[in-house]
Amino acid sequence: MNRKTFHLVSLGCAKNTVDSDSMAQLLSHDGYKSVEKASQASILIVNTCGFIGPAKEESFQVLRELARGKRRDQLLIAAGCLTQRYGVEVAQKVPGIDGVLGTRRWMDIVQVVKQLRQTPHPGTLYHLPEAPTVGRDEGDTLRVSVAGTSAYLKVADGCRRPCAFCAIPLIKGTAVSRPIESIIHEAKVLRDNGVRELILIAQDTTDYGHDLGLKDGLAVLIELLTDSVPDMDWIRIMYAYPGYVTDRLIEVMASRKQVLPYLDIPLQHADPKTLYRMKRPSNIEWVHKTLDKMRTAFNDKPQRLAIRTTFIVGYPGETDEEYQALYDFVEQTRFDRVGTFKFSFEPGTTSEPLGDPVPAEVKEQRWNRLMELQQGISLQINQSYVGKTLDVLVEGYNDGISIGRSYRDAPEIDGLVLVEGELPVGEIVPIRVTGAMAYDLTGVPAGLKIL
Repeated sequence: MNRKTFHLVSLGCAKNTVDSDSMAQLLSHDGYKSVEKASQASILIVNTCGFIGPAKEESFQVLRELARGKRRDQLLIAAGCLTQRYGVEVAQKVPGIDGVLGTRRWMDIVQVVKQLRQTPHPGTLYHLPEAPTVGRDEGDTLRVSVAGTSAYLKVADGCRRPCAFCAIPLIKGTAVSRPIESIIHEAKVLRDNGVRELILIAQDTTDYGHDLGLKDGLAVLIELLTDSVPDMDWIRIMYAYPGYVTDRLIEVMASRKQVLPYLDIPLQHADPKTLYRMKRPSNIEWVHKTLDKMRTAFNDKPQRLAIRTTFIVGYPGETDEEYQALYDFVEQTRFDRVGTFKFSFEPGTTSEPLGDPVPAEVKEQRWNRLMELQQGISLQINQSYVGKTLDVLVEGYNDGISIGRSYRDAPEIDGLVLVEGELPVGEIVPIRVTGAMAYDLTGVPAGLKIL
């Protein structure tokens, strides 16, 4: 077997995928080749997710599966969020893991592989140092993940928000912004390689630049980005934090044509008492005013603003009245996209003393009811696009249907636009919407007559 081969499994969110692709870059620079099958690789790597219970279980399941099939000439490395948080426990639960690498030191993957190869270890090699330079000590990698003609670009790592339910600060540490010049360089490289859509991600994009002494850092970054890569077709913003969507950010989004009229702003709940227990911004009046302000800023634009958000149901202490406040808020506000999660108890977070008192069946009932409400809202909003023309980024073709996304659709989490006929993959094509489903749209190329 070629000793310079690796098989990497990436679990969790797009931010994790960027770390996985960065590790793959470093291994490739060291002469390693990525292979699709675990049986073909000398190095097996799982970049784990440790955010909530189901994600942890998936990570353990994948690690166990690879460990069971591992040959004596193969090395298995557990990396990422799960290992950063639980360290030694991961290897104890999965016999056969040779190395443990935390998410804060993904850039040391080649060093860990060399240590495992050069110095036999009777047990597991743990590489979990604290690293205050995370976000900057990046080994000349591009902090991006490319899928077709779209690419995620990580602008910061870590988080300094105090959300009681969230383990990310425990895993990633405080927020560290990447240098503007690095981000702009990567955007230019992506553009030169044919990327049409740039997706800015971080745990909290609206906190970008705080540690660099920047005011309205995200707005500053977007202004510089749009000036530096004016030919990047789409720039999408993900993971904004309530209370930090400033007037300047709204103005920049509305005035820079490359910036899509789309914002992901996870609100998590709508009842002030629940939000207070979550240690989240609880000024619902601010939310109403800001959403109105954002929508108004796009009133005279060709495309209306699309807003995505996420909510948690079954948070400790959530009463029927508090849940109803959330339900009524969703019904009134009419978001384009909503993701809903059932509360997952996480030891070590500041919500731990609250326990997990809401019964599972109550969580399930509340989740189903909210999703059913949103499904109807989403269908109505989608139906309003029938007869209109949307630019669609074509991503694939299957059995007579081209598959793409409009400005309203972030990859993997939002809807699709299904178009009759074969269109060029990677192109942005005007599509006339002919039909609507709860999450997806159907259409034909604009100008095509329907008999």
